[in-house]
Amino acid sequence: MFIQFCAEQSFASAEQSFATARDYLIWKGLEMKKFAIFRNTDKDPRGVVSKNIADHLTAKGGICSVLDDDEELCEEVDCAIVLGGDGTLLRAAKKVIDRDFPLLGVNLGTLGYLAEVDRNSIYTAMDRLLTDRYTIEKRMMLQGTVFRGNEELLSDVALNDVCIVRQGPLRVVRFLNYVNGAFLNSYQADGVILSTATGSTGYSLSAGGPIVSPEANVILMTPISPHTMNMRSIIFKSSDRIVVEIGRGHIKTDAEACVSFDGGAYVSVTEGDRIEIKKSEKCTKIVKINDISFLEVLRQKMAGT
Repeated sequence: MFIQFCAEQSFASAEQSFATARDYLIWKGLEMKKFAIFRNTDKDPRGVVSKNIADHLTAKGGICSVLDDDEELCEEVDCAIVLGGDGTLLRAAKKVIDRDFPLLGVNLGTLGYLAEVDRNSIYTAMDRLLTDRYTIEKRMMLQGTVFRGNEELLSDVALNDVCIVRQGPLRVVRFLNYVNGAFLNSYQADGVILSTATGSTGYSLSAGGPIVSPEANVILMTPISPHTMNMRSIIFKSSDRIVVEIGRGHIKTDAEACVSFDGGAYVSVTEGDRIEIKKSEKCTKIVKINDISFLEVLRQKMAGT
């Protein structure tokens, strides 16, 4: 009986792991032909890189349109190629959230985890797109909603993180944290970061949070400069619902903070306002060209910092 139980448990664990991997990786079976190229005008000001990529793809039978990263894409494409860095890719992910095509990041900046293609491998990457030699990763996103009483101030999605940081004079803010309706803790800090595994290598890492492999469906809560010695990051499962409430200020003035989504959309909040965070029904699809593991990418990036 014990052997049978262990076998059943092992089979269940293997089945769950397979389901997680299947949800994370999509093997695309069609060659890509239609492309949109989003360029960061600060990183490619004259459009030289974007033009060269478009010319390369067109010469090999591809169809391309080039847009600045603040322009809207109206047509349907097989893939969006994003030139810039991780920030540019985050903006593009939000821009195409309701479209069913993946993003390929080309890093024209410095340190980048999402944009895996560098300048030296651009044309090799384009050829792999045209000949169906790639995989697509599904990255979890967060859905955040800001409430003042029963009024909804803002609702948005984030691929990396939702940040709640102090605003105005140099005063800390008290944060009251709840998980699935139950009180978790409270502390005074400069802010709180709610991030995905993808976002664990962003602001959360700078604030002392852990690095999490991007296929993990989790939500990280990382305090920013907490005024306590025993407060560290906490990792929750993706099905958890987290509420952060702005508490009373340290002195007799209203506490003020700002909520931002991937460093973009933001809203000011004050005492009593609530930020509700959960896993989004949307996801971002990222094209992976290289067969390099996340650990190898991490080692290379950390070695270059």
